[in-house]
Amino acid sequence: MKLCMAGIDHVSAALEQREKLSLVRGQVQAVLPRIAERTGCAAVLLATCSRTELYLHAEGERVLPDAAEVLCEAAGAPACRPLLVQRAGGEAVRHLMQVSAGMQSQIFGDDQIVSQVKDAAALARELKTADAVLDTLFRRAVTAGKRVRTETRLTGVPASAAQAGVRRAERFFGTLAGKRAVVIGNGEMGRLAARALVEAGCAVTVTLRTYRHGETVVPQGCATVPYERRMERIEGADLVVSATTSPHFTLTAEQTAALSHPPRLLLDLAMPRDIESAAASGHTALFNLDDLGELGDADNAARETALRILDEETREFFAWLNYRAALPLIAQLKSAVASRVRHIRDYDALVADGDAETLAELAANRAVELVLGGMKQKIDVETMKACLEHIGKGSGR
Repeated sequence: MKLCMAGIDHVSAALEQREKLSLVRGQVQAVLPRIAERTGCAAVLLATCSRTELYLHAEGERVLPDAAEVLCEAAGAPACRPLLVQRAGGEAVRHLMQVSAGMQSQIFGDDQIVSQVKDAAALARELKTADAVLDTLFRRAVTAGKRVRTETRLTGVPASAAQAGVRRAERFFGTLAGKRAVVIGNGEMGRLAARALVEAGCAVTVTLRTYRHGETVVPQGCATVPYERRMERIEGADLVVSATTSPHFTLTAEQTAALSHPPRLLLDLAMPRDIESAAASGHTALFNLDDLGELGDADNAARETALRILDEETREFFAWLNYRAALPLIAQLKSAVASRVRHIRDYDALVADGDAETLAELAANRAVELVLGGMKQKIDVETMKACLEHIGKGSGR
């Protein structure tokens, strides 16, 4: 199997290094077809707030390229090459399974990552850069992630970055009841944060760049303000959360310095960062994604169950992969067995006599002998039972 990946995450690099390789959806749409064309490989790009990973698969005689070099070139950050971790074959497969289950996330057990893995594969299919192997691998990873969510409890605390950020804010203030909060950004992360803040008792205002009746979704209980007028609501607020995909700062040091009553807490949930580091001061604290990673872990039993599920899904993927690789040989085997069966004694006479039952029995016996004769070292009782069970299921056809 010619499969490899290269990536950067919160383990291998600090936030300011990761954001150099951060790609939003529009950028992925632009670079992924170029990667596939340049390498001649199938490609999927997984880009989230805490990781950027490129998966490549090559068919036939094609040689896999240096995935880290390809990713850094595509992101316009060649200097980041030493920061990337590369994995190949089974190691890459197992890594993606753990990523999808939230076991490699900055917030352990993150319940958003499985959707991000699914979306990455869907975008690659849309752009026609995925092949059957990568598509099946990502489908299996999504299945694994969903099973871990439903069959285990990896963490006893909120798992999404938005929920984790709100929990950190609760720890900072003691309580969020009665606090005034402004959420910059009405994307998925912003909406999650706004809902969590409302549930915690905050008076929440969400910024909107545009509003389309019937299309723009605003969390229940939230007021709104145009993005351009956000500083009016930030003046005197207790808390500001920013969660956009903007390539520019949504809140700068100059803007916070101009406030008469700046917020006590700034929470930056974006990648790349939304809030300028210097916006924090003696009166204002700033937390970003790297500050949210110590909020939960799994107990040993849940972890063991999750790893068992991932092992099962990994085996299923490799079983499919091995079967796919064997398809040409299976076709040759069918042809070879059919040819040998036609040479069994009395074959022509039985055909002439129309003795179909005897002919079928002879042909089946000879086919089984031919096939199993070449697999003597691989045959065991459990395998034979599985074969009999499979044949029994189809006996009614």
